[in-house]
Amino acid sequence: MRTRVKICGITREADARAAVAAGCDAVGLVLHAPSPRAVTLEQAGLILAQLPPFVTRVGLFMDAGTDAVQAALEALPLDLLQFHGHEPPEACDAFGMDYLKAVPMAEPGWARAFMARYPRARGFLLDSHGPGQAGGTGRTFDWASWPGDVDRPLILAGGLHPDNVAAAIARTRPWAVDVSSGVEAAPGIKDPGRITRFMSEVRRVDRESADA
Repeated sequence: MRTRVKICGITREADARAAVAAGCDAVGLVLHAPSPRAVTLEQAGLILAQLPPFVTRVGLFMDAGTDAVQAALEALPLDLLQFHGHEPPEACDAFGMDYLKAVPMAEPGWARAFMARYPRARGFLLDSHGPGQAGGTGRTFDWASWPGDVDRPLILAGGLHPDNVAAAIARTRPWAVDVSSGVEAAPGIKDPGRITRFMSEVRRVDRESADA
């Protein structure tokens, strides 16, 4: 199986183009003002205009009010929502949009019970636990706690970078990986070379798995 890749925390049009050129499957925009990777709706619109068809446009929210999410949906051509806070299932379901729910991997063994609360989620993003942070913590979690056989796609996040993503994929076999700080030169500023290396490592481990 080919591992999909989402490059999250894009803040510049040039970085979106670099992610696309490297072959990413999705681009994530942080619509959570406290984050160093946050963008305004105007900035988000300019970034999304750089994306060709078949690259998924993801809007990340963290404990945002209904009005804020609705305003983003009216202003931006988003394909997928990502809820990264303490949103209850009914809040995530309210917009009639496909969404991912982030699962903070704080305690071993609790991921399955957490995911069962969100039957309408299209997938789950398993991330390192950072209170009040919309991802981008730069920290991994214990991959041994990966829940394995789940009936919906699982996305691995948390502390991934070009030097560990192959090992992470080999250990967990996720549907997709999500990277933000691991391909940056500075918070919110992506490094095209690191993006390319990250993508190359994902492709390498996928080839090795297919040949095994």
